[in-house]
Amino acid sequence: MALARQVLCVCALLGLPLAGAEPIRYSVAEEAESGSLVGELAEDAGLTPAQLSARRARLVSEDGRQHFRLERASGRLVVAGRLDREQLCAQSDTCMLPFELLLSDPLQFFRVEVDLEDINDHSPVFPEDRVLFDILETSEPGSRFPLEVARDLDIGQNTVKEYSINPENEYFRASYGSQSTGKKHLELVLEKPLDREEQSEMSFSLIAVDGGTPPRSGTTEVKILILDVNDNAPKFTKDEYTAQVSENMPESSVVLTVLATDPDAGVNGDITYQLSDSVGQSESAFVIDPISGEIKLTKPLDFETAHSHELSVRARDGGGLSAICKVLVEVVDVNDNAPELVVSSFSSPLPENTVPGTVVALFTVRDRDSGANGKISCALQDQLFFSLRPAYKNYYELVTVSALDREEMPQYILSVTAADAGSPPLTSTHTFTMDISDVNDNAPIFNQTSYTMYVRENNVPTVFVGAVSAADADVGLNAKVSYSLAAEQGPERAWCSCISVNSEKGHVFVLRPLDYERLRQTEVTVSASDAGSPPLRANVTVRLVVLDENDNAPLVLYPAQESSPASSELVPVSAEAGYLISKVVAVDADSGQNSWLSYHLLRATDPGLFSVGLQSGEVRLRRPVTERDSVKQKLVVLVRDNGKPPLSATAALSALLLKEFSDVRLPHSSPASEDQAAASLTTYLIIALVFVSLLFLISTAVLLARKVCRRKELKAGPVLYAADTLQSGLADAAAAGTLPRAYCYEISLTTGSGNSEFRFLKPILPSLPPQHCAVGQGPDEEQDFPGVPVSSEDMAPDNAGTLSAGQFNALSFD
Repeated sequence: MALARQVLCVCALLGLPLAGAEPIRYSVAEEAESGSLVGELAEDAGLTPAQLSARRARLVSEDGRQHFRLERASGRLVVAGRLDREQLCAQSDTCMLPFELLLSDPLQFFRVEVDLEDINDHSPVFPEDRVLFDILETSEPGSRFPLEVARDLDIGQNTVKEYSINPENEYFRASYGSQSTGKKHLELVLEKPLDREEQSEMSFSLIAVDGGTPPRSGTTEVKILILDVNDNAPKFTKDEYTAQVSENMPESSVVLTVLATDPDAGVNGDITYQLSDSVGQSESAFVIDPISGEIKLTKPLDFETAHSHELSVRARDGGGLSAICKVLVEVVDVNDNAPELVVSSFSSPLPENTVPGTVVALFTVRDRDSGANGKISCALQDQLFFSLRPAYKNYYELVTVSALDREEMPQYILSVTAADAGSPPLTSTHTFTMDISDVNDNAPIFNQTSYTMYVRENNVPTVFVGAVSAADADVGLNAKVSYSLAAEQGPERAWCSCISVNSEKGHVFVLRPLDYERLRQTEVTVSASDAGSPPLRANVTVRLVVLDENDNAPLVLYPAQESSPASSELVPVSAEAGYLISKVVAVDADSGQNSWLSYHLLRATDPGLFSVGLQSGEVRLRRPVTERDSVKQKLVVLVRDNGKPPLSATAALSALLLKEFSDVRLPHSSPASEDQAAASLTTYLIIALVFVSLLFLISTAVLLARKVCRRKELKAGPVLYAADTLQSGLADAAAAGTLPRAYCYEISLTTGSGNSEFRFLKPILPSLPPQHCAVGQGPDEEQDFPGVPVSSEDMAPDNAGTLSAGQFNALSFD
């Protein structure tokens, strides 16, 4: 376009005969399809299609828009796109689209004008779908009531030609004509006097028909209310008002004031104003005060959208009569302002517990320009936690879109950019610095889900056993952590009073010595609380495990020690190797390896005759009894635990080697001894039943099995006895606590005996006297304890191995 203008200017200055005297004119109907033929441009210009291509023919228009296209191959001028006459030329009587055909080598141009012909593509439209008239019944025939004409965007023959009433009535007709000024007017003409008593109101349709082929029509509903006595209609001071308004005029500004007068008095003289826009304007930019007649702006005007606004104002009095005037508002263009961002409110600092959707800032953007230069868009650079939300018109809200966390981001710097659509665009930027304030939303967190601490028994008071630690992600007082023991519930926490926690550092102390045998472990709940308001807390379980120390020596349950008389075991000289003599039973109050017990033969009259089971404590014959063995054997068994250092206890027992039982006479037990044995049994049951019941059951089963076998052997040999002395002697032996369960002795009588009986020893459970313990000297002593011979007074006479009945009765069981 710039090149064409330069060519035209050069031609005008030089006076070169490059342009024809008359332009080439064509006509084409609007809405013609793309590619429709307009004219044979090459032929009308006296050119051939080959010349068009050789001379680089092209079309140039002043506004730069290409409505038509030149086909160089054929030389035809065709429609390039949709042509809308109403959009291009509004309601002008003629719509001429001029352009130039420009050729090179040599430079030449032809003026071409295309007349865009109107087609009937728009229907008439009334400004209002419904019209209300209040007409006095005293109105004379011939009275005229003005109506707003229907608007038709078409022109000429296609515009509105006539109006009609449907259904037709005898009272009114439509009158359509031109005023002296050339403007069209529409009126309802009263044909017949009205009578309110006969008919108080009537309704009909007013139809506007244009002259197109086929014709188009538009309809509005007319409602007539018949009133009494109002013979003067309002009258405007002007038939048409004109005003000029700058496009940057703010809203609510007064454009102009219309004025109508009514000579009537009272209600019939009170005038109200009503505003209606012209056809084609979907949203009014104006508002009228119904009392004062002031017309104000409701939004900024845009010069590029409309150069002018045509308004219709109706003045209606209290009696229902009305008058209409036109208002023409011309818009003055201004385009020299960049967008502006004005902050109305801004909240900072912002608590981190602010819910999403909270408005933190309210601002407005505006641009006093028009068209593309006045079209504003706003954008926020960081939209992860904040976003912009349109509020009202050009107001925007800065809102939160997700939860905030001061611990992750203590401050946000937000930049809002407002830009118009001009070329180049004008922008303005506003920065919001948003500080996030801390709230107590983080409870302390322990670095472990639970704690296990260990302390050895017999610890010193206030010993340090460990520490708990918790951290709080907040700041200030909200992050200051203090520790305490949580309130205990239930009887299982009765020992927690022995634990203390340092409130500042979380150190855990045991306040008093602990005994593993009384308390093996305990649990307490430690609470970590911050100093926020309200404070947040977290709990963790601390388990204190007491480690066992070897502080309890083995306790010998059988044979009973320090009892009177001493226990003795009867061993037949015919017993084979492995014969069970007795069993030492002991327990240890410690646990683990500290309670593992081993049994060793510490010393004996004849060490080679006996063996002791290392784990079972069973005392057995290592070899068969010989005649050289002493009748009375004494043994000392050492019971030692597996602690470090080990603790031990000893058990002493004696055994009698008997060849025959016929003359054995045991001392009688007195009633006092029986009572003492019964008392010892009761005491033993109370103290030891819990610890050795299982061991006793196993031992009893083994011993009974062995005695059954032994009974069969004893039946084969004759044994003499005195019934009265044997019974009492066996009772005394049983009272001495020889075995943990009753041993059954079966006696076979020889010929000449007074009678045959079976005597059974009753189960005797001796009391448990305190045991002496000794600490082992080293690991070497755990391997073997050599037999230590007893004194000469305990040794048997030279004829060891056999005892007569008299000798057996003479023995003292001490």
